[in-house]
Amino acid sequence: MIKNITDTFIKNLPSDIILENTRRQVLGACYSYVSPQKTKKPELIHVAKVMAKELGIEEDLSTTTSFLNIVTGNELLKNTTPYAMCYGGHQFGNWAGQLGDGRAINLTEMTHNNKQWTLQLKGAGETPYSRSADGLAVLRSSIREYLCSEAMFHLGVPTTRALSLALTGDDVLRDVLYNGNQAYEKGAIVCRVSASFLRFGSYEIHTSRKDYNTLKTLVDYTITQHFPAIKTLDKSGYIAFFKAISHKTLEMIIHWQRVGFVHGVMNTDNMSVLGLTIDYGPYGWLEGFDYDWTPNTTDSQQKRYRFGNQPNIGLWNLLQLANALYPLIEDADSLEAILNDYNTQFHKQYLQMMKSKLGLTTINDKDAVLIKQLEANLHLSETDMTIFFRNLANYNKQLDTDNKDVLNVVNDAFYKPEEITGNVLKRWETWFNDYTNRLREEPLNASERKSAMNKVNPKYVLRNYMAQLAIEAADKGNYQLIDELYTLLLKPYEEQPEYEKWYAKRPEWARHKVGCSMLSCSS
Repeated sequence: MIKNITDTFIKNLPSDIILENTRRQVLGACYSYVSPQKTKKPELIHVAKVMAKELGIEEDLSTTTSFLNIVTGNELLKNTTPYAMCYGGHQFGNWAGQLGDGRAINLTEMTHNNKQWTLQLKGAGETPYSRSADGLAVLRSSIREYLCSEAMFHLGVPTTRALSLALTGDDVLRDVLYNGNQAYEKGAIVCRVSASFLRFGSYEIHTSRKDYNTLKTLVDYTITQHFPAIKTLDKSGYIAFFKAISHKTLEMIIHWQRVGFVHGVMNTDNMSVLGLTIDYGPYGWLEGFDYDWTPNTTDSQQKRYRFGNQPNIGLWNLLQLANALYPLIEDADSLEAILNDYNTQFHKQYLQMMKSKLGLTTINDKDAVLIKQLEANLHLSETDMTIFFRNLANYNKQLDTDNKDVLNVVNDAFYKPEEITGNVLKRWETWFNDYTNRLREEPLNASERKSAMNKVNPKYVLRNYMAQLAIEAADKGNYQLIDELYTLLLKPYEEQPEYEKWYAKRPEWARHKVGCSMLSCSS
């Protein structure tokens, strides 16, 4: 079923010398051997067929009992040894020490079509890194992770993937909002897939302990396995390694801003060195365009991980990684230059990304001002980001700029269109006048521009209320909506008229509903 086992991680990196599955500080190691917890009554809910095909798993095999047992940890693949990874991290700006895979267990590594993949179970039981937790996950958060992993991939956002979603048959005690109201929920496991699950914190932990030998071994392994363009394992190679991570991190965050995704908990242990979106916890999608919005209740006061601050946090996290790699490089100027370049490149790439959302292809020195004015206008009244940019593609630059109905093309994006009056209306009319004049400089006609804009402005995203509806149905044993949303999100840029009902603003009932607007790390 799973062929071409490689397991380069455990073959090339030092392991925990203690084999007992007890909570402890793990020193001088990159991982600990640990087996998944047996589940009471596993039940397969959904398989991501696109991901299964990518792994070379035939469709008929994904329906077998053996497949179910493997993706729920009840059966191990032959000649494999599961393990949990050791790492640390900065959480909400503070060093948290050892963290590690507290509820994730890596089954194995494999290759298919010259691509390397790691299969990991999230919610498969305790590990040495579980601290005071049980190592389990619940159906609620597992559905959100499963659907969003694949949705992001098809949006073109760098991400870890998901292969399967299954119930364990066990009940799990959770406090959804950390307010003392614990309740039992259905346990679940997601089989996650990625080229690697290495994080910034994987390197930080060893530097924090002054274990530079393990640090070097891990960096050398990472370069050899995942950055083959870097040919030397020395100072110059390590600088190139950090530069590559910086570029990949920035690329990922630019994509987040493009589609309106808010990660919610950008701790350094949740930052992939491959520039992949990882650890889908209290994430959210912008409904109303708002730089200050965060979906994480834990961050509701500080708003450290709010939408508009994600690029800055990316840079802050890279600074922590630079500090972790410094003992191998000892060249602060080179590291600082890369960090400065991140800041410079962000402004350039963000401008280019926003121009693509507006259908602008030529150079104009005033584009940055046009975009800044647009973003200011989007804050004047609650405006749905996805609908606004998607509908803007229908705008025809031949419209009379004196026409007071110029906003009709994006009117559906406003939560309260009746508020678009007076000075607010005047500012929008001014912006559309400037936008119209700018479009007249473009070589594309209206049809060509619409086609280009629709390739970067999705029609469908996994809105929080959509995931919540799927969760509530699944909790009653109905998984049809999970499959419908999965199918919808395979083609987020296409019209899909059969799913038009999902092209709509957040319903009012979802405005303050738990799971739609209020989310926590509880899973």
